[in-house]
Amino acid sequence: MLLHQEFVKIAKQFPDKAAIIDRFTDKKVSYAKALLASLLLAKKFQKYHDGFIGIMIPTSAGCMLSILGVLIAGKVPVMINYSTGAAGNAEYAQKKCGFKTIIASKALLEKIGCRVVSGMVFIEEIMEELGAADKIKALLKSKLPLPILLKSIHQGDPDDNLVILFTSGSEKDPKAVQLTHRNIGSNVMDIAKVLSVTSADIMLANLPLFHVFGHNINFWLPLLFGMTIISYANPLEYKKVCSIVREEKVSLMVGTPSFFSGYLRQSEAGDFASLRVAVAGADKTPDSLRAGFIEKHQLELCEGYGTTETSPVVSTNLPDANKPGSIGKVLPSVRVKIVDINSGEVLPPGNEGKILVKGDLVMKGYFDDLEETSLRIKDGWYETGDMGLLDEEGYLWHRGRLKRFVKIGGEMVSLVKVETVLLSLLPPGDDCCVVEVPDSLKGARIVAAVTKPVNEKKLLKAMAEDLPTIALPKQFVVLDEFPKMGSGKIDFRTITDLVRQQLQTKD
Repeated sequence: MLLHQEFVKIAKQFPDKAAIIDRFTDKKVSYAKALLASLLLAKKFQKYHDGFIGIMIPTSAGCMLSILGVLIAGKVPVMINYSTGAAGNAEYAQKKCGFKTIIASKALLEKIGCRVVSGMVFIEEIMEELGAADKIKALLKSKLPLPILLKSIHQGDPDDNLVILFTSGSEKDPKAVQLTHRNIGSNVMDIAKVLSVTSADIMLANLPLFHVFGHNINFWLPLLFGMTIISYANPLEYKKVCSIVREEKVSLMVGTPSFFSGYLRQSEAGDFASLRVAVAGADKTPDSLRAGFIEKHQLELCEGYGTTETSPVVSTNLPDANKPGSIGKVLPSVRVKIVDINSGEVLPPGNEGKILVKGDLVMKGYFDDLEETSLRIKDGWYETGDMGLLDEEGYLWHRGRLKRFVKIGGEMVSLVKVETVLLSLLPPGDDCCVVEVPDSLKGARIVAAVTKPVNEKKLLKAMAEDLPTIALPKQFVVLDEFPKMGSGKIDFRTITDLVRQQLQTKD
């Protein structure tokens, strides 16, 4: 299955239906117009000699049509993170993947104060340059019978790259993940099956398309099933997003727990009445957030799990199969095994170990990094770097990143477990992040970063009921705000740096 060709089939099937309603620009694009625009852009993109073309445009009709245009032109889109360090990320992508051309938004650069990077061309200028002859040729091409039209655009192989996405870089420098048509396509079909999606569904698309969660669920899933996409480029405008969900009668919505927390605070009763499924992923979903949505909206927030390297979804809870605290059941075509951290032996249900994933959803590999790819993929099994377990009912439980376990006095301590206990004792709305700092005696010690001052003595006494003494934070540090990645995930690396800096200043 070639996804740009599948889009063309859907566009011919639903020509008059709204494909994208862009609430940021108030533009409505039908499937017929989306096909026409994609063909127009493909013709323009063919003149660039690079096999890869960067895309740095906010979530919008313009971004989605640019991705389709690049693929129809026979090239591979490289999605660039513009949320922090946009210019540096653009140059990093160019150097890593060896290309020059980046389709960017002039309005975005002005808004975020980003300098123009060599090789950037602006989507606004490309659209202005389109002449009557270009539009007539593309219109005639779009009206061709489907078999002829499909033969006239890029063919390719299901194992060709569909997109290059970069890992978050929350722990180390971002890696360029190669996801193929087969990877994303298999994941889309699995998700569609478990969510029972149809063309009648309406998808809110407010996650960045440079992040795999948004790229798959907000973009490819709805387009390949003839849904209407309601796009809005800023997930942080909580009240506005809530009103859009209400006004457009959105039925499917996904996001990170931090985004959903904002929506819960800013929403009014009835804002989410049209939703039939809401899935949170990318970070752990707090029990208080789930409880808040049930109390205020009678809506079950379902937690799922995935990684950039798995296209992304590995497992998810569902409204009719939801075990709060778990990350749900594994998708139909996906295989998961839990192995011992030292021996690599497969563990029976209920035993905690490393999570390994196998299936068509697993990436082709990291671009130009055979060594790292071979370390993470062995015999088709992708080592996620996460710890977890499968229970007797087949639900997967996430215990945290292996790198978020710390050895203290010879014992392995889960920082995620410490966070979970601490968060349950904090007032609603307060946040915490537990990090490791060097210790001259024990090698490491645990420090808790919080967003508001706390009664340390009282908290530690309460935490001691659920945690061994060795896992209790030795210090508390107040950070007014936790840095986050563009995807909404907490930036552990930056928080760790800030905590260590603050402790050094105190010393």
